[in-house]
Amino acid sequence: MTDPPPAPRTNHLGQPIGAAVPDWTPRPRPRHEVMEGRLVRLEPLDAARHARDLWLAYSLEEDERNWTYLPYGPFESEAALHGWLADRQGLGDPLAFAIVDRAREQAVGLATYLRIDPAQGTIEVGHLAFSPLLQRRPASTEAMYLMMRHVFDDVGYRRYEWKCDSYNHPSWRAAERLGFQYEGIFRQAVVLKGRNRDTAWFAITDAEWPALRAAFEAWLLPANFDDQGRQRRTLAECQVASGARKAGG
Repeated sequence: MTDPPPAPRTNHLGQPIGAAVPDWTPRPRPRHEVMEGRLVRLEPLDAARHARDLWLAYSLEEDERNWTYLPYGPFESEAALHGWLADRQGLGDPLAFAIVDRAREQAVGLATYLRIDPAQGTIEVGHLAFSPLLQRRPASTEAMYLMMRHVFDDVGYRRYEWKCDSYNHPSWRAAERLGFQYEGIFRQAVVLKGRNRDTAWFAITDAEWPALRAAFEAWLLPANFDDQGRQRRTLAECQVASGARKAGG
Protein backbone atom coordinates (compact mmCIF):
# COMPACT_ATOMS: atom_id res chain seq x y z
CA MET A 1 0.00 0.00 0.00
CA THR A 2 1.06 3.58 -0.68
CA ASP A 3 0.90 6.05 2.18
CA PRO A 4 -0.98 9.28 1.44
CA PRO A 5 1.15 12.41 1.31
CA PRO A 6 1.55 14.47 4.49
CA ALA A 7 -0.84 17.39 4.75
CA PRO A 8 0.34 20.99 5.25
CA ARG A 9 -2.23 21.61 7.98
CA THR A 10 -5.29 20.26 9.78
CA ASN A 11 -8.77 21.60 10.36
CA HIS A 12 -10.52 22.11 13.69
CA LEU A 13 -11.39 18.41 13.73
CA GLY A 14 -7.78 17.37 13.36
CA GLN A 15 -8.27 16.18 9.79
CA PRO A 16 -5.49 16.78 7.24
CA ILE A 17 -6.43 19.40 4.62
CA GLY A 18 -4.74 21.25 1.78
CA ALA A 19 -3.02 24.60 1.86
CA ALA A 20 -5.21 27.67 1.95
CA VAL A 21 -5.87 29.51 -1.30
CA PRO A 22 -6.92 32.93 0.00
CA ASP A 23 -8.98 35.30 -2.11
CA TRP A 24 -9.26 32.89 -5.05
CA THR A 25 -11.71 33.94 -7.73
CA PRO A 26 -12.51 32.34 -11.10
CA ARG A 27 -10.10 33.39 -13.81
CA PRO A 28 -10.84 34.78 -17.29
CA ARG A 29 -10.79 32.47 -20.26
CA PRO A 30 -7.57 32.59 -22.29
CA ARG A 31 -7.74 35.25 -24.97
CA HIS A 32 -8.01 34.15 -28.58
CA GLU A 33 -5.62 36.75 -29.93
CA VAL A 34 -2.18 37.03 -31.45
CA MET A 35 0.82 36.14 -29.27
CA GLU A 36 4.06 37.63 -30.58
CA GLY A 37 7.49 36.10 -30.11
CA ARG A 38 10.86 36.71 -31.72
CA LEU A 39 10.74 33.53 -33.81
CA VAL A 40 7.04 32.74 -34.06
CA ARG A 41 3.65 34.39 -33.90
CA LEU A 42 0.62 32.48 -32.65
CA GLU A 43 -2.53 33.50 -34.51
CA PRO A 44 -6.13 32.43 -33.91
CA LEU A 45 -6.74 29.59 -36.35
CA ASP A 46 -8.32 30.70 -39.62
CA ALA A 47 -8.74 28.01 -42.27
CA ALA A 48 -8.89 30.51 -45.13
CA ARG A 49 -5.61 32.05 -43.99
CA HIS A 50 -3.67 29.04 -42.71
CA ALA A 51 -4.80 25.88 -44.52
CA ARG A 52 -2.57 26.29 -47.57
CA ASP A 53 0.53 27.02 -45.50
CA LEU A 54 -0.14 24.09 -43.18
CA TRP A 55 -0.78 21.70 -46.06
CA LEU A 56 2.55 22.64 -47.64
CA ALA A 57 4.34 22.30 -44.30
CA TYR A 58 2.78 18.93 -43.45
CA SER A 59 3.52 17.69 -46.99
CA LEU A 60 7.22 17.76 -46.06
CA GLU A 61 6.71 14.83 -43.69
CA GLU A 62 8.48 11.65 -44.82
CA ASP A 63 5.80 9.38 -43.35
CA GLU A 64 2.68 9.48 -41.17
CA ARG A 65 4.32 9.00 -37.78
CA ASN A 66 3.45 12.47 -36.49
CA TRP A 67 -0.26 11.62 -36.67
CA THR A 68 -0.12 8.24 -34.92
CA TYR A 69 -1.02 9.55 -31.47
CA LEU A 70 -3.46 12.27 -32.55
CA PRO A 71 -7.19 11.46 -32.84
CA TYR A 72 -7.29 12.77 -36.44
CA GLY A 73 -5.05 12.84 -39.51
CA PRO A 74 -3.20 12.35 -41.68
CA PHE A 75 -5.26 14.26 -44.21
CA GLU A 76 -5.71 12.96 -47.75
CA SER A 77 -5.87 16.34 -49.43
CA GLU A 78 -5.61 20.05 -48.86
CA ALA A 79 -9.40 20.26 -49.08
CA ALA A 80 -9.76 17.69 -46.28
CA LEU A 81 -7.36 19.62 -44.08
CA HIS A 82 -9.13 22.89 -44.90
CA GLY A 83 -12.49 21.42 -43.93
CA TRP A 84 -11.18 20.07 -40.66
CA LEU A 85 -9.56 23.40 -39.78
CA ALA A 86 -12.75 25.26 -40.65
CA ASP A 87 -14.70 23.05 -38.24
CA ARG A 88 -12.27 23.84 -35.42
CA GLN A 89 -11.59 27.52 -35.88
CA GLY A 90 -14.80 28.69 -34.21
CA LEU A 91 -14.59 26.44 -31.15
CA GLY A 92 -13.99 27.88 -27.71
CA ASP A 93 -12.61 24.62 -26.33
CA PRO A 94 -10.32 23.49 -27.79
CA LEU A 95 -9.11 26.98 -28.60
CA ALA A 96 -6.83 26.62 -31.62
CA PHE A 97 -3.84 28.66 -32.79
CA ALA A 98 -1.71 28.48 -35.91
CA ILE A 99 2.01 28.78 -35.22
CA VAL A 100 3.51 31.13 -37.82
CA ASP A 101 7.25 31.12 -38.50
CA ARG A 102 8.11 34.81 -38.62
CA ALA A 103 11.12 34.38 -40.91
CA ARG A 104 9.04 32.48 -43.48
CA GLU A 105 5.71 34.18 -42.73
CA GLN A 106 4.22 30.70 -43.03
CA ALA A 107 2.01 28.70 -40.67
CA VAL A 108 4.08 25.65 -39.70
CA GLY A 109 2.07 24.01 -36.92
CA LEU A 110 -0.95 23.97 -34.65
CA ALA A 111 -1.47 24.14 -30.89
CA THR A 112 -4.54 24.50 -28.70
CA TYR A 113 -5.73 25.23 -25.22
CA LEU A 114 -8.31 22.67 -24.06
CA ARG A 115 -10.12 21.38 -20.99
CA ILE A 116 -10.34 25.02 -19.97
CA ASP A 117 -11.69 25.41 -16.41
CA PRO A 118 -11.73 29.09 -15.37
CA ALA A 119 -13.43 28.30 -12.05
CA GLN A 120 -10.52 26.12 -10.93
CA GLY A 121 -7.78 27.88 -12.89
CA THR A 122 -6.69 24.77 -14.80
CA ILE A 123 -6.02 24.36 -18.50
CA GLU A 124 -4.33 21.91 -20.84
CA VAL A 125 -2.12 22.42 -23.87
CA GLY A 126 -2.58 19.84 -26.57
CA HIS A 127 -3.49 18.90 -30.14
CA LEU A 128 0.09 19.76 -31.03
CA ALA A 129 0.62 19.14 -34.74
CA PHE A 130 4.10 20.42 -35.62
CA SER A 131 5.37 20.15 -39.18
CA PRO A 132 9.02 19.36 -40.02
CA LEU A 133 9.56 23.13 -40.31
CA LEU A 134 8.84 23.45 -36.57
CA GLN A 135 9.89 20.17 -34.98
CA ARG A 136 13.00 20.22 -32.78
CA ARG A 137 13.65 23.88 -33.49
CA PRO A 138 13.91 26.85 -31.10
CA ALA A 139 10.69 28.18 -32.62
CA SER A 140 8.70 25.26 -31.20
CA THR A 141 10.05 25.96 -27.71
CA GLU A 142 9.18 29.63 -28.04
CA ALA A 143 5.64 28.75 -29.10
CA MET A 144 5.18 26.64 -25.97
CA TYR A 145 6.67 29.40 -23.82
CA LEU A 146 4.29 31.99 -25.27
CA MET A 147 1.28 29.79 -24.47
CA MET A 148 2.48 29.16 -20.92
CA ARG A 149 3.19 32.84 -20.35
CA HIS A 150 -0.30 33.86 -21.39
CA VAL A 151 -1.89 31.27 -19.10
CA PHE A 152 0.14 32.11 -16.01
CA ASP A 153 1.00 35.80 -16.41
CA ASP A 154 -1.97 37.22 -18.32
CA VAL A 155 -4.96 35.24 -17.04
CA GLY A 156 -3.58 33.87 -13.77
CA TYR A 157 -4.25 30.13 -13.92
CA ARG A 158 -2.94 27.79 -11.23
CA ARG A 159 -2.25 24.66 -13.26
CA TYR A 160 -1.11 23.95 -16.83
CA GLU A 161 -1.44 20.37 -18.05
CA TRP A 162 0.12 18.19 -20.75
CA LYS A 163 -1.19 14.73 -21.57
CA CYS A 164 -0.05 12.13 -24.06
CA ASP A 165 -0.37 8.48 -25.00
CA SER A 166 1.89 6.62 -22.59
CA TYR A 167 3.65 5.08 -25.62
CA ASN A 168 4.26 8.47 -27.23
CA HIS A 169 7.84 8.71 -26.07
CA PRO A 170 8.73 11.90 -28.02
CA SER A 171 5.80 13.74 -26.40
CA TRP A 172 6.74 12.40 -22.97
CA ARG A 173 10.33 13.61 -23.41
CA ALA A 174 9.13 16.98 -24.71
CA ALA A 175 6.94 17.49 -21.65
CA GLU A 176 9.82 16.79 -19.29
CA ARG A 177 12.22 18.99 -21.27
CA LEU A 178 9.76 21.89 -21.05
CA GLY A 179 9.54 21.54 -17.26
CA PHE A 180 6.30 19.61 -16.80
CA GLN A 181 6.24 17.25 -13.83
CA TYR A 182 5.11 13.67 -14.44
CA GLU A 183 2.04 12.81 -12.35
CA GLY A 184 1.08 9.28 -13.39
CA ILE A 185 -0.92 7.25 -15.90
CA PHE A 186 -4.68 7.00 -16.33
CA ARG A 187 -5.15 3.43 -17.53
CA GLN A 188 -7.63 2.73 -20.36
CA ALA A 189 -8.45 6.41 -20.52
CA VAL A 190 -9.81 6.48 -24.07
CA VAL A 191 -10.23 4.46 -27.25
CA LEU A 192 -8.26 6.15 -30.03
CA LYS A 193 -8.24 5.05 -33.67
CA GLY A 194 -9.50 1.62 -32.64
CA ARG A 195 -6.92 1.01 -29.91
CA ASN A 196 -6.58 1.53 -26.19
CA ARG A 197 -4.81 4.62 -24.91
CA ASP A 198 -3.30 4.83 -21.45
CA THR A 199 -2.77 8.53 -20.84
CA ALA A 200 0.30 9.98 -19.11
CA TRP A 201 -0.35 13.18 -17.16
CA PHE A 202 2.09 16.05 -16.62
CA ALA A 203 1.62 19.54 -15.18
CA ILE A 204 3.23 22.84 -14.25
CA THR A 205 1.85 24.87 -11.34
CA ASP A 206 1.87 28.60 -10.82
CA ALA A 207 4.43 28.16 -8.02
CA GLU A 208 6.82 26.50 -10.47
CA TRP A 209 6.29 28.99 -13.26
CA PRO A 210 8.57 31.92 -12.22
CA ALA A 211 11.72 29.78 -12.27
CA LEU A 212 10.65 28.11 -15.53
CA ARG A 213 9.88 31.48 -17.11
CA ALA A 214 13.39 32.69 -16.24
CA ALA A 215 14.86 29.53 -17.79
CA PHE A 216 12.88 29.91 -21.02
CA GLU A 217 13.82 33.56 -21.35
CA ALA A 218 17.50 32.81 -20.78
CA TRP A 219 17.48 29.94 -23.28
CA LEU A 220 15.64 31.93 -25.95
CA LEU A 221 18.08 34.86 -25.88
CA PRO A 222 19.78 35.32 -29.28
CA ALA A 223 23.12 35.25 -27.46
CA ASN A 224 22.42 31.64 -26.45
CA PHE A 225 22.82 30.54 -30.07
CA ASP A 226 25.95 30.63 -32.23
CA ASP A 227 26.15 31.72 -35.87
CA GLN A 228 24.97 28.26 -36.99
CA GLY A 229 21.97 28.41 -34.66
CA ARG A 230 23.39 25.86 -32.20
CA GLN A 231 22.48 26.34 -28.55
CA ARG A 232 25.26 27.31 -26.15
CA ARG A 233 23.32 26.18 -23.07
CA THR A 234 20.56 23.60 -23.09
CA LEU A 235 17.12 24.36 -21.70
CA ALA A 236 17.85 21.90 -18.89
CA GLU A 237 21.01 23.84 -18.00
CA CYS A 238 19.02 27.07 -17.94
CA GLN A 239 16.43 25.39 -15.70
CA VAL A 240 19.16 24.34 -13.27
CA ALA A 241 20.54 27.89 -13.23
CA SER A 242 17.08 29.36 -12.52
CA GLY A 243 16.26 26.80 -9.83
CA ALA A 244 13.52 25.15 -11.88
CA ARG A 245 15.40 21.84 -12.02
CA LYS A 246 17.86 20.11 -9.72
CA ALA A 247 21.33 19.50 -11.09
CA GLY A 248 21.41 16.03 -12.61
CA GLY A 249 17.61 15.89 -12.65
